[in-house]
Amino acid sequence: MSRKRTVTPNDQLLGPLLDLLARRLRAEAVAELTTFGLRPRHVIAMTLLRDLGEQSQSDLADRLGIDPTNLVALLNDLEADALIERRRAPQDRRRHTVILTTAGARRLADVEHVVAGSEKRLFAALAADEMATLHTLLHRAAAAAAGGKDAPAVSPDCPGAALAVDCADDQSAGNSL
Repeated sequence: MSRKRTVTPNDQLLGPLLDLLARRLRAEAVAELTTFGLRPRHVIAMTLLRDLGEQSQSDLADRLGIDPTNLVALLNDLEADALIERRRAPQDRRRHTVILTTAGARRLADVEHVVAGSEKRLFAALAADEMATLHTLLHRAAAAAAGGKDAPAVSPDCPGAALAVDCADDQSAGNSL
């Protein structure tokens, strides 16, 4: 006599599967980023600057959810490689604004290309239409989790979610990315 397996609500939990995939993608992404001399926090800041344009340092610190002092260290890293540029704000010479340089935009595009390759390898078992459906569903779920149907899919507390970066994993102290 064959026994039928009873399906419980726990059999449908998505969290463990999403966590497994995110951890594998994150590990690959972090390894790839080191070849560019970057950490996830650098890529997150560069992505925000690309997507939002020039930002004041204080606004960028707020968007990244980090202390302004920690932002200065992060920006020093990026500026040393000419990936960002800090400028005096014309309306208040005591404040600085930050922009992504052309070299920074190129480096970010290269990083995103490599990360896309990692995603493609990780999700190789899915057909193109399945990947599109998965992306749509995850985007909708992320938007809902961020505050509603039209809310941004990237949390202001962790804009690196799009790179499968767990902000908590990249914090060395306090709220630094």
